[in-house]
Amino acid sequence: MKNVFKDLFKNLIAAIIIVYLLVNFIVMPCVVDGSSMYDTLKNNDFGYSFIISRKISINRFDIVVIRLGEEDSSRLLVKRVIGMPNETIEYKDNKLYINGEYMEENFLNDVFTADFKETLGEDEYFCLGDNRPVSRDSRFYGAFSDSQIVATHLLVLYPFADFGFKK
Repeated sequence: MKNVFKDLFKNLIAAIIIVYLLVNFIVMPCVVDGSSMYDTLKNNDFGYSFIISRKISINRFDIVVIRLGEEDSSRLLVKRVIGMPNETIEYKDNKLYINGEYMEENFLNDVFTADFKETLGEDEYFCLGDNRPVSRDSRFYGAFSDSQIVATHLLVLYPFADFGFKK
């Protein structure tokens, strides 16, 4: 009986270590809060975002998870990267221009984006929600630093009807 408890204890410790490593270095659980990423993501979509892919690279139009700040470390935003470091982002007549060059946004469905122009610094990313009229994003918070982006992409697990890899 002593060996059973010893084995159970070892397995429990191993499971805790594995979960800790997974959640802190590989994936993080994520719940979409609000409709700012609609049509791509819906309110209360649950899944896992990838910390490890964020460590490799952040690309234009990636869906990212953003930590707002140290004082509010539990507040996470799910947005899409539009502008990369050292770029000038401009929306004019509902069209996106990066450094003066037109960029098509195939993931949007007839969403209006008001005109604006923003130049990013060396360590800044401009992130917007796909549902632009209701999204609180870089237009509200300002550009996000590289360190605020904690994960990229999203594997939606629930609801089952939305199951799939979103990027």
